[in-house]
Amino acid sequence: MTVSFRRIFPFFPRLLILLISTLLLPTLKAQDWVRTGSGLAENRIRLAAADFKPVGGDPQTPSLKATFDSTLYNDLANAGIFDMVSKSMAPTVTPGSPQEINLSQWASEPSNASMVAFGALSSTNGRLTVFGWLFDAKNPASPQILGKQYNETASPDSARQVAHRFADEIIARLGGGLNGIAETKIYFVSARTGTKEIWAMDYDGQNQHIVTKTGGISLSPRISPDNSRLAYSSLGKEGWTIRMFSLDLGRQVSFPAGVAGGSNLSPAWSGDGTKLAFSSSRSGDPEIWAADSNGGNLRKLTSFRGPDVSPTWNPRTNSQIAWVSGRTGLPQIYVMDADGANIQRMTDGGYAISPSWSPSGQFLAFSWNRKYGPGAPGGQDIYVMDIASKRWLQLTHDSGSNDFPSWSPDGRHLVFQRENGHNVEIWTMLADGTEQHQLTRSGKDSMPNWSWK
Repeated sequence: MTVSFRRIFPFFPRLLILLISTLLLPTLKAQDWVRTGSGLAENRIRLAAADFKPVGGDPQTPSLKATFDSTLYNDLANAGIFDMVSKSMAPTVTPGSPQEINLSQWASEPSNASMVAFGALSSTNGRLTVFGWLFDAKNPASPQILGKQYNETASPDSARQVAHRFADEIIARLGGGLNGIAETKIYFVSARTGTKEIWAMDYDGQNQHIVTKTGGISLSPRISPDNSRLAYSSLGKEGWTIRMFSLDLGRQVSFPAGVAGGSNLSPAWSGDGTKLAFSSSRSGDPEIWAADSNGGNLRKLTSFRGPDVSPTWNPRTNSQIAWVSGRTGLPQIYVMDADGANIQRMTDGGYAISPSWSPSGQFLAFSWNRKYGPGAPGGQDIYVMDIASKRWLQLTHDSGSNDFPSWSPDGRHLVFQRENGHNVEIWTMLADGTEQHQLTRSGKDSMPNWSWK
């Protein structure tokens, strides 16, 4: 865990990055294998999202429609697999049903859409009703790909959630079978209330709200694969412990393995949700330990001088763990079997921390200062590495200190923290480093973790 290492290595510099020109060409070539592995195709589907047709005279309808339209367009634009038709290039019509759409309008210039999402929205007696369709604009003989109906309580939040659901349906249908991320959550640490607590927000930064209220210091949130429990590190009267919060019950639940002596930090769930790995100094040096999700069957996985922290499981196989070790001096990324065998070093120097394993099991994302040292140029940036070949790609450049990457469940996006001066915020980007967007703006938000679904 980075917090532990910065205590151990207190002279961690905060230098601006000086990008070395000789890295530019390899970076451009390297993006190809990252895009292929993460499903970010070069040839994106050209998709139009028509404004939905308002139906009825309910005074809520215009505002709900505006929320729905903007949310749907942004969700599809953020997917990383579409070339979106801008609103200025789309036909100035609002087809509300298959009978009302003229596909030739959408398929021809300037929109030149291959696919069109459209539909109708109404609010009646406190209920929001949405009909949505996805049509293939290049196949007028048999155009329908998707047709959905939604009925919810009429509210801005419901309009957003229905738009998220419809967007995810479209993305799953056109994106190679991978589910979309519009309904996912991001958990993070925020000190905006005066103490560091765990917060949550929608994937796009909306709906930010507090989850824990310990009144102390809470770090490293990790949501379980079924979204029912949140594991995190907390400083209390017992010292640093691993605590467990049930989102179903809205309260803390027992995790006995996380409270024994020493500092217990940086929890990580296995992909099947049956195990939790974490770092603990209960036996002396910080080592990697693992326990069942109920806190039983505790076992130590590492036994070396120097700190071992920040575990992350291979979520595809649950048979490997990547982690950070300082056994050779500065922290480096290592991989081992889930029982502690077959240790392999992944990084070749510098200061490497905060690994996160991609859902496919192919990549590790991590924070790396490759030029670490007194007077050396460089900075803490997000990298992605192919496990098999150890090829890596630098994703962030000239943008402060970047840390704590976490993969989206579709493997196409990363969330991470960015520190500039005294401000720390949460950002997202595509897995190739493009389309970086800031999600929080309090200046006190860090350590994000993307939900599994």
